[in-house]
Amino acid sequence: MFRIFFAILFVCFLSEAAGQRMTPEQYIDKYQQLAIDEMKRARIPAAITLAQGILESESGNSVLAQKSNNHFGIKCKSEWTGPTVSHNDDKKGECFRVYGTVKESYRDHSDFLLTREWYRSLFDLNISDYVSWAHGLKQAGYATDPQYAYRLIDIIERYDLNKFTVAGLINVPEKDKSIASQRIMEPQNVLPVIDAEVLNNWFVFHVNGVKAVRASAGTSLLSIASHFHIRLKKLLEMNDLKNDGLLAKTQNIFLEKKKKEGSRLSLINDEQQTLYDISQKEGIQLSSLNEFNRGKENILIAAGEEIFLKPVPVIVTSEKAPVRVPGPTTPTSVHEVAPKEGLYAISKKYGVTVAQLKEWNNLNNDQLQIGQKLIIYK
Repeated sequence: MFRIFFAILFVCFLSEAAGQRMTPEQYIDKYQQLAIDEMKRARIPAAITLAQGILESESGNSVLAQKSNNHFGIKCKSEWTGPTVSHNDDKKGECFRVYGTVKESYRDHSDFLLTREWYRSLFDLNISDYVSWAHGLKQAGYATDPQYAYRLIDIIERYDLNKFTVAGLINVPEKDKSIASQRIMEPQNVLPVIDAEVLNNWFVFHVNGVKAVRASAGTSLLSIASHFHIRLKKLLEMNDLKNDGLLAKTQNIFLEKKKKEGSRLSLINDEQQTLYDISQKEGIQLSSLNEFNRGKENILIAAGEEIFLKPVPVIVTSEKAPVRVPGPTTPTSVHEVAPKEGLYAISKKYGVTVAQLKEWNNLNNDQLQIGQKLIIYK
């Protein structure tokens, strides 16, 4: 009787212990969003990340995963300054990285692939081509197992993991669906473009004599820094950015320090935008633009306003404060206001600013009357 009781108790114990182990399906359900988020940040297929996590961590059940949150078997390497643990792998007592959370492990896995030269060719592959990615990882030396690529492919196909890669691409513009096409974007509405070249599979051009690339919304700043061998902190500084991550909108990203001033004195703002937007279009340091255009810092600047790209010219008169160099004193033209015609359209026609038209004609607002005559100086 007692033997039967203990046998039943032992079976229940084994069943409970087995129930504590995470299944691949449970692992996928728990960490799929981490894989998708990292794909959007670093352009590594979510299917590949999940498959590697399942394989390397035994679906989150390995000692390394349980005790150290290390889901990808990443060893210490010389640059690692965080906590470590000894673990038997290819050799006895090898050094492995320890993470505070699983999310840190996923992020470090992405950064590890992005910052190693031998994985660089992977980012030229179509992001949904998990077969090529799996073989590429093996060829680059991620694992010593000769069947590593086939094991990853088997996991991806068995659990239909490629659907998570596709899910992560639903809200990404069509050009961004392969890393190669995303990175070879020709600049649009960017002038001047001088000495353009293709460098590291990016279309590189010059703005104000400074090298730049056109990066689409959703592009990882870390991936740009990695591809051009620039420290991420330095890239952020050169582009007047405070935080890394994904770009919120399509814009120029400079690979060199922007100039302190532009090639011309000023421009007429053609759309609502900030001084930061103009600094990225013109290749001028934001601090300089703030200095040249006091009062316009951190605000949306209306279309038609003059923006200075160089220090404002001044003259010094005796016992008076410096003033701007005045324009001509004799009118060169008189313009009669046509129906539905505004100050901005008139300013564009004569190559002057809205502010100048108001000053020359003593206007306190933007309201015009049909047939009204405006004095124009040039």
